Amino acid sequence: MNNREAEQLASQYGYRQYMIERYLALFGSKTEQFLKGNELVIPSTIRMNTLASSPTEVVSRLQTKGVQLDPIDSLPYAFRVHQSTVPLGATTEYLLGYYLLQSLASIWAVNTLNPQANQLVVDMCAAPGGKTTLIAQFMENKGSVLATDISRERIRSLRSNLSRMRVDNTLAIRMDATQLPKFGIQADAVLLDAPCTGEGLIPLDPERKHSRTAEDIMTLAKVQQRLILTAIQLLREGGVLVYATCSFAPEENEEIIDYALQRCPIQIVDTGLPIGEPGFTAPFEKELDKSLHLARRFYPYKHQMEGFFICKMVKVAA
Repeated sequence: MNNREAEQLASQYGYRQYMIERYLALFGSKTEQFLKGNELVIPSTIRMNTLASSPTEVVSRLQTKGVQLDPIDSLPYAFRVHQSTVPLGATTEYLLGYYLLQSLASIWAVNTLNPQANQLVVDMCAAPGGKTTLIAQFMENKGSVLATDISRERIRSLRSNLSRMRVDNTLAIRMDATQLPKFGIQADAVLLDAPCTGEGLIPLDPERKHSRTAEDIMTLAKVQQRLILTAIQLLREGGVLVYATCSFAPEENEEIIDYALQRCPIQIVDTGLPIGEPGFTAPFEKELDKSLHLARRFYPYKHQMEGFFICKMVKVAA
């Protein structure tokens, strides 16, 4: 590894040097393109709430307020905000629950889960509720959603969004999600958007270029290991798990999935997503399960959204 190159890029773009060294090992000649991508402005996205109104009606109403929206392929309920003359978090339509400001990455995560009406679905780290309310939307307010979060403050945001978005099939509980198995839950689907170092959010929060250490990655990986084993326990045989983070670190993504594959009866399946790069199967020259190529990585410079990782799994017979 060229330490001088790492030092120069770290100085130029404002990162801790250890991060640049990792990026050079992962992305090689594309590293500077990757870093430039993290300087891009990520367009805001809004997700229409079909539990309250039709996307066509909401788009029309917002257009009269000077909001210009661009449709997103394969997501008829989601739009990029091209221009707005009003604060989108304070319109009448927003307050009525007709739409939610939501990251495109989290929309793709729920799209991958594809929950169905009358299922039992668990959202393990649910606050502030963007993904939970979209799960309910997919389910047409039928079936049951159990949404948990450990933070007292964040659970308030979750409950507020559930109410505003007219969700009534969801129970929101403040608790440590690793305690869920004691209730004997056999879920049809589980979404685990795990707590992580959040490198993928650098375009939105440049402070993340230097606010985390290599030790933070390892600390959070231990948390993620506990959470993914819990998620698998909660699933019935044939149930679907979607694991996601807003991290670029393989230790928080592919290595967590590989850890679970070695211990649990699960297999990786295709996400079905129309975009995304394949997951790593040998990051930092560490050999992982080859099926990890079915996972998907998202990069700001390629996908005009924050950095993200999504992997879809199915529980099989032990």
